[in-house]
Amino acid sequence: MQAVVVHETGGPEVLVLEEADRPEPGDGEVLVKVRAASVNPIDWKYRRGIAQRELPAVLGNDISGTIESSRAEGFAEGDDVFGWAASGGYADFATASADTIARKPDGVTHEQAAGIPVAGLTAWQALFDRGGLDAGQTALIAGAAGGVGHFAVQLAKHAGARVIGTGSSRNREFVLELGADEYVDYTQQDVAEAVSEVDLAFDTVGGDTTQSLVPTLREGGVIVTIANAPPEDAARERGARAELLVTSPSSDQLARVAELVGSGEVRVEIAEVLPLTEVRRAHELNESGHTRGKIILTPAI
Repeated sequence: MQAVVVHETGGPEVLVLEEADRPEPGDGEVLVKVRAASVNPIDWKYRRGIAQRELPAVLGNDISGTIESSRAEGFAEGDDVFGWAASGGYADFATASADTIARKPDGVTHEQAAGIPVAGLTAWQALFDRGGLDAGQTALIAGAAGGVGHFAVQLAKHAGARVIGTGSSRNREFVLELGADEYVDYTQQDVAEAVSEVDLAFDTVGGDTTQSLVPTLREGGVIVTIANAPPEDAARERGARAELLVTSPSSDQLARVAELVGSGEVRVEIAEVLPLTEVRRAHELNESGHTRGKIILTPAI
């Protein structure tokens, strides 16, 4: 099969599309013919060596495709599924564990489904598992137009929360169209001056943004970050708490998010669909931090 293999850390040039052995599914796993995959920040962090993994490696967690063979109860050859790849998704075929995938709803395309796993579950777990968000509460989403952020806006709104998004001026209308009640342009306003008394602040950006969100919290509120060390001391001084989220695969949560996508209640924003031959460009776009929604890769064959 064709796969993008990283043999050494570095820039996008270390992403090499080459012939590779087709992976074999183990007990409780399936082999998926990949129809679409998506790019996440962890991918280029592995590529650059910011996050560690053994090399050589095929990158990519998110896949959607058709089961080629199954050694997992409840899944059979020909089933359309999506979820987390065990063997790397930047390839023609990938293995996946049964507890990290779900069936793709008929009304959801492979490209849409491939955009859900990491970003959709990160948003879900930040809002509900860590943030305990309830109807009537206020959620502040930093980086609201990004891959994770655009899911978070929609899921929070679907749960009945008041939603405030942050981002640059070019994304204002997009985030408001997703359902945000308010929008703060961080290039024009200090978010801590514009927003206060939020129940949950969700940081998808990192850097200076993390600390800047703490003053927006009400007493008893929570900041959840996926992009920085949690500001525990600063949050504690406000009578709030800070949490770092490391996303975990969940077939149940995948199915719940996909159901919302299939019904049209949640939309998967796709910034661009690129062939696997343009994986280097896909990484450059994702690493820029300015893409709206998800970047999708389609197989080389």
